[in-house]
Amino acid sequence: MTGFFITLEGIEGVGKSTLMDFVADWLRQKGRRIKLTREPGGTRVGEAIRKLVLDNAHNGMVADTELLLMFAARAEHLDKVIRPALKAGKVVLCDRFTDASYAYQGTGRGIPFDRIAVLEKWVQQDLKPDLTLLLDAPVKIGLARAAKRSEKDRFESEAVTFFNEVRTSYLKIAEKEPGRVKVIDASKPLEEVNQQVLTILESEIEV
Repeated sequence: MTGFFITLEGIEGVGKSTLMDFVADWLRQKGRRIKLTREPGGTRVGEAIRKLVLDNAHNGMVADTELLLMFAARAEHLDKVIRPALKAGKVVLCDRFTDASYAYQGTGRGIPFDRIAVLEKWVQQDLKPDLTLLLDAPVKIGLARAAKRSEKDRFESEAVTFFNEVRTSYLKIAEKEPGRVKVIDASKPLEEVNQQVLTILESEIEV
């Protein structure tokens, strides 16, 4: 594969959508072809699964069901979108990927990491992001921002303790893989966040 795979991670309300636009604009200015996508989603099947897992009507969903649905969407996403774009030499910019499964379904829902790892290996083989931008902010800040957007979905309706666990899990992943995962202080003003990201992009991506 000749492309470059960037993922954006973080809890609700940390500004992933805004950051995606900033990174995409920077890449275009540098002459790179890009593919913007998201998880769960990115394909017709994936978007249908996204609607299912975010629907408050399914608040009693079993954790294993949630995890398996996420990886079902991911398998479709990899086959239809991510791998073809990378093979075409594009930079794939994806809002969430497998780190989210470890943080949300693993730490958040209590599913053992070794079970998630089996699915990761099965669905992805050896494919991992080249760079992950982890937007980090205190949970209360993130949830307050998210509350201003729209009605809460099934994940946004979780308790603060759930998101504290998810945030901690993300930071542990970053600590374990500092070469891939770069932590950005998303509690700062937007200009400062963008400057943090710009420094990372200029050091990590050949243009």
